[in-house]
Amino acid sequence: MRALITKSTGLWYEAFAEGKKYIARLRGKFKLEDKKLTNPIAVGDWVEIEPNPQANNEWVITQIHVRENYVIRSSPRKKGHDHLIASNIDQGVLIVTLKKPRTSVGFIDRFLITLESFRIPGVILFNKKDLYSNKDLVRYEELKAIYEQIGYQVELTQFDSGIDQGVSAIFKGKTSLLAGHSGSGKSTLINLLIPEANQEVSEVSDFANKGVHTTTFAELFFVDDSSAVIDTPGIKELGLSEIEDEELSHYFPEMRQFLGKCKFHNCLHENEPGCAVKAAVGEAISLMRYESYLSILRNEDNRK
Repeated sequence: MRALITKSTGLWYEAFAEGKKYIARLRGKFKLEDKKLTNPIAVGDWVEIEPNPQANNEWVITQIHVRENYVIRSSPRKKGHDHLIASNIDQGVLIVTLKKPRTSVGFIDRFLITLESFRIPGVILFNKKDLYSNKDLVRYEELKAIYEQIGYQVELTQFDSGIDQGVSAIFKGKTSLLAGHSGSGKSTLINLLIPEANQEVSEVSDFANKGVHTTTFAELFFVDDSSAVIDTPGIKELGLSEIEDEELSHYFPEMRQFLGKCKFHNCLHENEPGCAVKAAVGEAISLMRYESYLSILRNEDNRK
């Protein structure tokens, strides 16, 4: 029976098929197929399941269907391994906060790069606008201009006062991956979109300016018959995976038009002479994004 994985705990999976949820486990043979993955199955995967003859009310995953796309990160716990965040998504929605907690530009860009590898559209929601000072609002407008210019939708939100129709419409008819730091407002947003989800919400510590992890496992929630959101545990860092040095610039949309125009075919757009990308910095390419590119390029730990 074909089923959609809606929850992953690492030990068992929740699979949805024909209007029902089933508890399923993975056949042992799959666990060794790719030793570089900490989780061979991700929320959003389509699989085949069949009853487990050795256990009542339990099913076995017998096949994993080919993924249309996926979002992956380097494993924070197992060096040299990767962790699948979600698969078969229509868009990635990143919840950003300028304070309590603060989201860095580097984190935003790494998330967008993971989407770009499959040309998955990205949306950036700057949440907690009620906490923003005039200086913060100026910063928001600066970031909004930069990211909208390169094709990303950007909105200013305040989830604790409800959700407006414009933001709600973002999720219509799509399977959306939600990401962001703990305390950014992911669980609050899910509760607004799907009240019956009843996600636990925690306050951000004034001392550490960090949120407490309220989402333990990745889980898919149905908004309606044609819409779903995938909630992920709050991510402190997002180590990039499967991206080589010479490929990194391909995942910066504003750099693509200049690729192949540099003096050297293997140009990394760092110190090489005759670099078309560097020549465009300050005009078609913002200095902020270029510096983010260099930071990621030079920090190998973020991509391994």
